[in-house]
Amino acid sequence: MEQAGRAVRARLSSVLLTPAPAVVDEKLLGMARRGRCVELAPAPVGSGLKAVPGDFGLPFLGHTVEYIRFGSTFTRARQERFGPVSWTGFVGEQVVLAAGPDATRAVLTNADKAYSQEGWRFLIDSFFRRGLMLLDFDEHRAHRRVMQQAFTAERLEGYVAQTVPCVRETVPGWRTDRPIRIYPELKRLTLDIATRVFMDERTGPETEQINKAFVDCVRAASSIVKWNVPGTRWRAGLRGRAVLERYFEANLPAKRAGGGDDLFSALCQARTADGEEFSDADIVNHMIFLMMAAHDTSTITSTAAAYYLGANPQWQERAREESLALGDGPLDMAALGSLPTLELVIKEALRLVAPVPVVMRKTVAPTALLGHHLPAGTMVMVAGAVNHFDPSCWTDPDTFDPDRFAEPRREDRNHRDAWIPFGGGVHKCIGMAFGTLEVTAILHEMLRTHRWTVEPGYRPRWDNTSLPVPADGLPLRLCPLAGTRGPA
Repeated sequence: MEQAGRAVRARLSSVLLTPAPAVVDEKLLGMARRGRCVELAPAPVGSGLKAVPGDFGLPFLGHTVEYIRFGSTFTRARQERFGPVSWTGFVGEQVVLAAGPDATRAVLTNADKAYSQEGWRFLIDSFFRRGLMLLDFDEHRAHRRVMQQAFTAERLEGYVAQTVPCVRETVPGWRTDRPIRIYPELKRLTLDIATRVFMDERTGPETEQINKAFVDCVRAASSIVKWNVPGTRWRAGLRGRAVLERYFEANLPAKRAGGGDDLFSALCQARTADGEEFSDADIVNHMIFLMMAAHDTSTITSTAAAYYLGANPQWQERAREESLALGDGPLDMAALGSLPTLELVIKEALRLVAPVPVVMRKTVAPTALLGHHLPAGTMVMVAGAVNHFDPSCWTDPDTFDPDRFAEPRREDRNHRDAWIPFGGGVHKCIGMAFGTLEVTAILHEMLRTHRWTVEPGYRPRWDNTSLPVPADGLPLRLCPLAGTRGPA
């Protein structure tokens, strides 16, 4: 039954993402641009507000297929048709799309506290319950204050010291005798980094079981079938969650007693000046969520940056010059921060392929969004990736142009929410500094040990079932630089 379920999922993914003639893709996107406009809910009489325009799409599925296939291209098409506030159908749910910098700012600043994290809980609570991103208001503020103790500059320096050896042990050994699919290679690497830096575990049977459990939880969160039946991602995710809970609960006493440099130890020892600290249950929940948030986003960003460097050799060579000039000495935060070209490339990769292209909210009270009425209980999708292509903020937004982030252009400053790969407001990613350091360390080592290319004219197709991943694994051809070792 389990094998049959995996086969069905693979077949469905293949059907949704297989390359198609341009006319077919245009027809699918046409479903987002056409159709009878329907009001979501009438605005209160005398309020001066407008009803939210939109349409549901296909029965039950809504516009799910178009989103999985086209991602931010779909949400951009909705914005072009309906404006910054519209609604659509996703897997049986009516969802309001907030697209563009102004709509993003209104929702994420949440001035009237009308938007809650319940939007995320609907999707991922069964597997990542009570993670920091899923908490609201005062409780979120209290937990973030404690967790911040695990992300101080001193702690980050310790995490980098554990990350660099893992990267240097892995990247030089990648195959160079034939093309490799870089996404799964990077996913394995970031999982190894996460288990080493977050849990102080080395690769072995137990870490492989832990890594599989995390992957099962992430996949389950995007499952269309949300029932605990054999062969489903949901069932696998529930099993994975149980594995992770047992692991962290079993290791808690030792981490409480010890003084390790890993994130697990840091959360166990985190304490504010007022004496606030996490309960055992809090630590288990936060560790499970942080492991997911850390490795997935870093994998996507590393993959996207590797693709753009492979497709733009002039930028690869420019970045390599700086990496080679840095030499073979120890890598710390200061060294990783002294690679300006790589910094620009990473920022541009984050713009073009936002690792978290949408953030979810749910209204807890009636509210107004840019003059539109949103009833209480409305699911809201903040399509932040749309902002990254807004022509009022970016020159030629579909073009790879890292210099747009350099002085004096600094196009990211054209609007406070023009560039939001780490979210915004009080829920802005707490681990963004470490994530950037990790991606920089990986790409720096790639530049020092390899030169790489993509096939002429190749462009990856991104699977947006959950977070964007390349449907074909993103093939690269690596060539070792002189003096570096190849695969064992």
